[in-house]
Amino acid sequence: MTQLTRSINQLLRRRLGIIGAAALGAACATSGLAADGADTAITIYSSAQPGAISPEMYRPVPGMGMPNSMAIPGYALVRDERMVKLANGRSTLQFTDVAGLIDPTTVQFVSLTDPSTRVLEQNFQFDLVSTQKLLQKFIDRPITLDYSLGNDAKTLTGTLLSAADGLVLRASNGEISAVHSYNSVRFPDLPGGLITRPTLVWDIATQKPGDHRARVTYQTGGVTWWTDYNLTYADGRDANSGTLDVGAWVSIINQSGASYSNARLKLIAGDVHRAQPAAAPMSLARMEKLGEADAVRGFAEKALFEFHLYTLGRPTTLLNNSTKQIELFDQARQVPAKKVLVYYGLDQGAYFYPSPVTDRDYGGQSNKKVDVYVEFKNDEKFGLGVPLPAGRIRVAQLDAADQSLEFIGEDIIDHTPKNEMVRIKLGSAFDVVGERKQVDFAVNTSAKWMEEEIEVKLRNHKEMPVTVLVKENLYRWSNWKIMKKSQDYDKEDARTIYFPVTLAKDGSATVRYRVRYTW
Repeated sequence: MTQLTRSINQLLRRRLGIIGAAALGAACATSGLAADGADTAITIYSSAQPGAISPEMYRPVPGMGMPNSMAIPGYALVRDERMVKLANGRSTLQFTDVAGLIDPTTVQFVSLTDPSTRVLEQNFQFDLVSTQKLLQKFIDRPITLDYSLGNDAKTLTGTLLSAADGLVLRASNGEISAVHSYNSVRFPDLPGGLITRPTLVWDIATQKPGDHRARVTYQTGGVTWWTDYNLTYADGRDANSGTLDVGAWVSIINQSGASYSNARLKLIAGDVHRAQPAAAPMSLARMEKLGEADAVRGFAEKALFEFHLYTLGRPTTLLNNSTKQIELFDQARQVPAKKVLVYYGLDQGAYFYPSPVTDRDYGGQSNKKVDVYVEFKNDEKFGLGVPLPAGRIRVAQLDAADQSLEFIGEDIIDHTPKNEMVRIKLGSAFDVVGERKQVDFAVNTSAKWMEEEIEVKLRNHKEMPVTVLVKENLYRWSNWKIMKKSQDYDKEDARTIYFPVTLAKDGSATVRYRVRYTW
């Protein structure tokens, strides 16, 4: 069907002026929107859950088109400034460089040269030309088909009667032909109403004819951003310590239907509430031009209301249907980290019921896995100390044998302020296992009490000692008291306690406690 595409393109080039003229009112003069001196800014907001972006979303799904773009979990505020020429009185201004997923209700047009210039009417035209739309427009009109019959090239001209299931044509002699396979289709002209790109058309009134610097602001879907963190872990002096090299990259998807060349880029981190339907956005203040010295500047972070704003210190280009990655901050090296082993023996986790759980067998199933976490502090002292946007964290470790990085796990983090701890779950330990069981249970419903005794056994098969945190939920009722214990514990909250246990090389240990519930 490449010949069909060429035919349509030739038709569009011949009739491009007709497309523009069809949008103009008969009583209005025509004005132009020039790209000279254009200044584009885009602020991107993300509504994606941390780590929720799948690789399939990085690019449009073939054959899916716009529905895939509309599923992108985010939006952007676009501000475009450029010079326009307006006629005196009323004139029509066309703006074709607009995102296909624009929200027309958010559009604002402002003349910075003459603020009294007013938009009387606005139209958003999005009936884009396509093969199927051209065919539908030519129902009951003549077209020409080129097709093959064996090794022979054939041409058929006739009135198009249907384009629903193949093409049905009536020749000048009245003969009806149904064609399901053809090489190309030729149209005599381009029907009115079809355009090549989504277009905003304004009916503008001004008393100051000539050149105006105009600002167009709007919101569009099909754009989002998130953060990918790449960490490299190195072992420390013992099994529970190490260091991390922390790098962060911003990933941006643009499937909005428009490209943004040499744009000033801002990213908003935080949970920004949006009312439905969306209200018109506020205009952005015009940013100063960047000099050559700013060509390599990265992101600068600052607070904005209750959110955080990341501004790229250099222009960048976001092409339509593309994914771009930009370094968020310089890599922080040798950040002190702690490896944390946590044993949570409940097989399915705890569920806190609204009444005392007197069932003897509840919580009896045991999980043997010991989870592995790495945690570090988001501290300026070690090259961090900046608000970390939500994102996915991937951790690798260097294999000293061949100096290659090997992937050891990943997790997601939510928006994390400075000076807070970051804990990353990497998986389960291979050489450390646990076992949890109930060794005694007693209940007296008349006296409204019950007691349970739990035993946890840990075994370390490593060639070095490790420390394991044994996590226990007091899940049977909210009013509890530890009657006896094999060792001290730390209380995390009203229903959670931790027993820190040190296991020797190839050693084992047992944690035992008895808890009494009353109600």
